[in-house]
Amino acid sequence: MTVSVESIRRNVEAQSRFVSRLRSEIARVIVGQQYMVDRLLVGLLANGHILVEGVPGLAKTTAVKTLAQALDCKFSRIQFTPDLLPADLIGTMVYSPKDGGFTTKKGPIFGNIILADEINRAPAKVQSALLEAMQERQVTIGESSYALEEPFMVLATQNPIEQEGTYPLPEAQLDRFMLKLKVVYPTKAEEREIMDRVDILHAAEVHPVVMKREIVEAREVVNQIYVDDKAKNYIVDIVQATRHPDAFGLANLKNLIEYGASPRATIYLQQAARALAFLQGEGNVFPNDVKQVAMDVLRHRVVITYEAEAENMTSEDIIRRILETVPVP
Repeated sequence: MTVSVESIRRNVEAQSRFVSRLRSEIARVIVGQQYMVDRLLVGLLANGHILVEGVPGLAKTTAVKTLAQALDCKFSRIQFTPDLLPADLIGTMVYSPKDGGFTTKKGPIFGNIILADEINRAPAKVQSALLEAMQERQVTIGESSYALEEPFMVLATQNPIEQEGTYPLPEAQLDRFMLKLKVVYPTKAEEREIMDRVDILHAAEVHPVVMKREIVEAREVVNQIYVDDKAKNYIVDIVQATRHPDAFGLANLKNLIEYGASPRATIYLQQAARALAFLQGEGNVFPNDVKQVAMDVLRHRVVITYEAEAENMTSEDIIRRILETVPVP
């Protein structure tokens, strides 16, 4: 297998040359936030959707817009508000009095990079309108279904649910997001650089530096990255531990977990680890790659009980305990 992994690594090296161009273009606008930028690239390469959470003003929307502008792809921005309707996202049938027939008017979901801005400020029925598009890469309007063009990626931003005017996302929709990112405040040095660099009157101009073809080809290589049995078993053990913690010596977590992660978490954890290996120029997945992305894949999939809330425990606390306990191969 050594020769095959080396061959994959050479493919990774050849197909990942655009990554440095993309990082440089994003860095023209975004100061710091390396974690968020890295995970946005993981989602792009792993063909997964991303939910970005943070208080207002942390460059969530700016980062997504900058990524989209650096790609030669069709970009759509949907501003979620309480009065938004599902038809405002996916489109609708429009009646024509002239010929007495209906024509299809496609909505902004028909793009490549979709920014769902402040997604949790719209009611559940609007949020749920994204389900078919995110999972099946198609949209049904009337009696017809329309395939969405690849690459297709939903990048949603949300404010913490404690903020005014927010609605929690349905669990079924949360599960469609490969990664949920938590964006934090910049460091003192980064904030000073932001102040020095940002010119409100003259925003930095971002140019497309990556073509659609490069993204599609890179995704093919990501799918080829080798995951050995030990790494696969490690992934399954982590996910199983969210459902049956007592089987892994974590019986004290049993009453704190309402629902564990779904099998979709297992699939996404492997794919995200592959994308991270690609970004690091590797031809195979190491257990550390799995561990690095595990929190982002699982934090929105583990539902805690009222008992956990009473003890001020979060899903992140539980996942952290699991990652500390499940043996790394």
